[in-house]
Amino acid sequence: MVTCSTLQRNVPFGFPGVDLYSTIDLHSHSTESDGQFSPTAVVARAAENGVTHLALTDHDTVTGIDEALQAAMSHGLEVIPGVELSSQWNGRSVHIVGLNIDPEHPALTEALSALGRERDQRAEKIAERLEKLGFHGALEGAKRFAGGAVVARPHFARFLVDAGYVKSIQKAFAKYLGKGKAGDIKPAWPSMADAIHCVKKSGGIAVLAHPLSYDLTRTKLKSLISDFSDAGGEAIEVVSGDQSRQEIESLAMLAQEFHLKGSCGSDFHVDNAPWQELGRTPPLPSQCIPVWGDWAWPL
Repeated sequence: MVTCSTLQRNVPFGFPGVDLYSTIDLHSHSTESDGQFSPTAVVARAAENGVTHLALTDHDTVTGIDEALQAAMSHGLEVIPGVELSSQWNGRSVHIVGLNIDPEHPALTEALSALGRERDQRAEKIAERLEKLGFHGALEGAKRFAGGAVVARPHFARFLVDAGYVKSIQKAFAKYLGKGKAGDIKPAWPSMADAIHCVKKSGGIAVLAHPLSYDLTRTKLKSLISDFSDAGGEAIEVVSGDQSRQEIESLAMLAQEFHLKGSCGSDFHVDNAPWQELGRTPPLPSQCIPVWGDWAWPL
């Protein structure tokens, strides 16, 4: 069995009082969804940063997994097939990470096709709204940045920056694409329970992604985690991207309370975002049961 202690190393760390990095990163994105780098480049960057076990979890697609697996052979690390499924819970968008999935399972293939159609329709609606604001050629511009992948809001953000309408991606979201803005189109995602069921049918483990990103009160967060567990979810991301030590410890307690395993991942997307850098997250707290505990990994 793999243990936490075998998969962490002493190096300087950005969180106060933490001097360890995990060598496991189970949440990352490539150009196959809304990431900046190709699957090959993501694997290379992860290896350079000391990652030994990496999950590629692109949004609603598995098209980058074969490339990542091939690249891993040249870099001496283990790639875990994954995906990040869009879903909804009580009217809120919630993301479910599937780990150790079968990318070719019919249930997953069907679900991803439906999600792709929904994303296409959403992109068209976002473009229409941006066009009305005077940002002409938004859809074509976003498609150019998507490079053949499904168009998402970050692609529109890059278009707005490139066209000179805003100075940064952060400004694009703050003014036009973020919550409550013109480009904030609410998609008709499947239910969280359906997403969990899809992951499990494809042989994977369902993980609640970045639980603190949904802007929930403590009571509502516990309700979300309870419903996630009742629907068959097995783990939550205790460590994800930009979290404080106190937030990590709080999520570890919630994982214990609801008898869920813990996962960790950077949620890597782009360069120059150290809070979401590959291999730059703390290890799981010792009280967590690792989501990978029963996996047969070569070490």
